[in-house]
Amino acid sequence: MDLALLRTFVTVHRAGSFTRAAALLGLSQPAVTSQIRSLERQLGRPLFLRQARGVTPTTIGDELAHKAAPHLDALVEIVETGLDDASSLRTLHLAGPPEFTAERALPALTELTGADGQGYTLRASFGDAEEILDGLAAGHHDLAISTARPRGGLFTATTLCDEEHVLVAAPPWAERIGAGKLDGNGAPALDHVPVIEVHESLPFVSRYWASVFDARPAGPGTVVVPDLRAVLACAAAGAGLAVLPRYLCADALERGDVVALHEPAVPPLRTYFLVVRTGTLALPHIARAHERLHRAAADWN
Repeated sequence: MDLALLRTFVTVHRAGSFTRAAALLGLSQPAVTSQIRSLERQLGRPLFLRQARGVTPTTIGDELAHKAAPHLDALVEIVETGLDDASSLRTLHLAGPPEFTAERALPALTELTGADGQGYTLRASFGDAEEILDGLAAGHHDLAISTARPRGGLFTATTLCDEEHVLVAAPPWAERIGAGKLDGNGAPALDHVPVIEVHESLPFVSRYWASVFDARPAGPGTVVVPDLRAVLACAAAGAGLAVLPRYLCADALERGDVVALHEPAVPPLRTYFLVVRTGTLALPHIARAHERLHRAAADWN
């Protein structure tokens, strides 16, 4: 049996679509369709059910994918790393949101690099959830950290950790607002405080207001900068209030650079997911990084 046909079959199985598989393989859609039909003729059984949107594997298709995918991935691993693993470096391509990736994920993976590591080199890319998952689907990344759980058979996602969000501002703002003025209905007391955010849509502040105050923020952002580390710096400088992950502002809170304006009984949380293309955890370099991040996340939680 032609291994190219099996490779195309496994790609279609993971992508759930001839069109998506064609893009991943660099082939035309008619070429992918022709290869799948050829494989179905060889096996004498249908492998996919054609639907309005994409395809669904038959029972035989699922069984073949389960048996063939790990072996095909292992062959790719051999070709990409070479026969002499001791003398080769394996590059792991990681993608995720800039702050979380820089502050947590990359430090956790450094033990896999260097003279005392396991023969890794790291390449990191930053982006939002949509950009990251599109890049993972296209094969640009091996491992992705996403705040959105992807759907479909192309990806395998596991929960990595939750991050707690904290409403903060510099001490002078806390003094102006006044102690005790923030309770379950206290959102209006903050209407006059400038807002610092990462986007004009105020994603962090809006989520916090909806979860804690059951309300919407009163006004637009005064300072908008697309990096939470810059948001923290602006908040510490007195530019206004911000909603930040606790891990990112914990040191600033301890130093007194910023103050928590409110401590709700149930703080808002955001969940991170660790995502791979389905089947690629059979590749040792991805599996080791995946396992290392999950071990590190036990301490983050």
